[in-house]
Amino acid sequence: MARFVMALDQGTTSSRAILFDRDGSVVAVDQHEFTQHFPKPGWVEHDADEIWQSQLRAARGALGKAGAVGTDIAAIGITNQRETTVVWERASGAPVHRAIVWQSRQTGPICDALRRRGLEDEVRKRTGLVIDAYFSGTKVRFILDAIPDGQKRAERGELAFGTVDSWLLHKLTRGRVHATEYSNASRTLLYNIHERAWDPLLLEALDIPRALLPAVRESSGVFGLVDREWFGAEIPVAGMAGDQQAALFGQRCTQPGQAKNTYGTGCFLLMNTGAEAPQSRSGLVTTIAWGLGGRVDYALEGSVFVTGSAVQWLRDGLQIVASAAETEALARSVPDSGGVYLVPAFTGLGAPYWDERARGALVGLTRGTTRQHLVRATLEAIAYQTRDVVECLQQDADLSLAALRVDGGAAANDFLMQFQADILGKTVERPAQLEVTALGAALLAGLATGFWSDPSALASAAAHRFEPRMEEERREALYAGWKRAVERARGWAED
Repeated sequence: MARFVMALDQGTTSSRAILFDRDGSVVAVDQHEFTQHFPKPGWVEHDADEIWQSQLRAARGALGKAGAVGTDIAAIGITNQRETTVVWERASGAPVHRAIVWQSRQTGPICDALRRRGLEDEVRKRTGLVIDAYFSGTKVRFILDAIPDGQKRAERGELAFGTVDSWLLHKLTRGRVHATEYSNASRTLLYNIHERAWDPLLLEALDIPRALLPAVRESSGVFGLVDREWFGAEIPVAGMAGDQQAALFGQRCTQPGQAKNTYGTGCFLLMNTGAEAPQSRSGLVTTIAWGLGGRVDYALEGSVFVTGSAVQWLRDGLQIVASAAETEALARSVPDSGGVYLVPAFTGLGAPYWDERARGALVGLTRGTTRQHLVRATLEAIAYQTRDVVECLQQDADLSLAALRVDGGAAANDFLMQFQADILGKTVERPAQLEVTALGAALLAGLATGFWSDPSALASAAAHRFEPRMEEERREALYAGWKRAVERARGWAED
């Protein structure tokens, strides 16, 4: 009898594998970082083969830590950094170009060309998205233009495109399956979320051959069997979802109006809208949450590009902290940020600004500014950017959130979570199980294979609630300062 479900959690800076038992508890975790490539300012790329090798190593490592073998795994669920784009040769399985990462702004000129053609309204109506370098479609166009005979090879069916879920599925099944699922497809700028089909008008607009694209399936169901070479058993890959939709499912936000925020490399706030796909009036995007049991649920989403990676910048770029863990104590060591604001627009600004020419700004410095102030300003920026999105969400959904469910690595930082509650004026709920992204993927896979019969059986109450303590006058004054700082960062980069 299989004892576990394995989640492959392929993120922007590392690949992880997590084993869950029948109670939904974490049994083993293994994680490996991989190289970040920055070939030009604002460009971010990954080696797709390195992603695969790091993910395979993590999966085998988790099995080893649990004393488990392949036959102990009932199913594998995949959750992935979304929008990151891989194009590979079908015959050899070799990538033809580095993967272009969701954060990368290198396709800005392609986006400008689409806007000049007056396609913004059609893109919004069909995909729920905005024209932005964030999404996959323009990255595909860039890769086809960057490699010899890319367009002709794609038209002949020699190449395959996939987001990272498709890439891992391809590798796990030794090229036997080329597929994705609704949530990842909805992030490509090529998929009609209402018709649930690749959109001919958008494919034509970017001149992307249909032969390049994966099949689109439900998020929970058997996609294919893992080749026996990898783990010694043919394990079904039975669930896939983009990381933010997986976190929404893992947080059990399965009813309209429930919302969560994931604090990772970026911040991503999603609210389930059920069978309705509302069009945002305030800079959010409409996305597919998941396809399950013959129906599709939608969500409103606001994406903040740089949050946890700003802390990584403090560590690796400025080298003023040795680890992310020490930021909490440093932030608490000063009563406030000393009037300092950091706008971490290192790769532009996401929702609600959608300004790919914005760049990072540090304002309010005085002779008395210390590294403690800078660390605190960096954490506060995460909370301010989240409020930006919550303001939009409440406007679009015409409701006031009673509470925000949180997860992700930075959600473990008590200072940040309290400041988040204070600057929102809302309760912040943190679950005991912070691995909700991986759990969401595991649930999708486990439900498809009968390992679990009902996700509500694993539901758990919030382990910690952070209640707002800040006076409203101070809250609004701090937020007004943030908005002023953002204006100084916008439109900075030139062509």
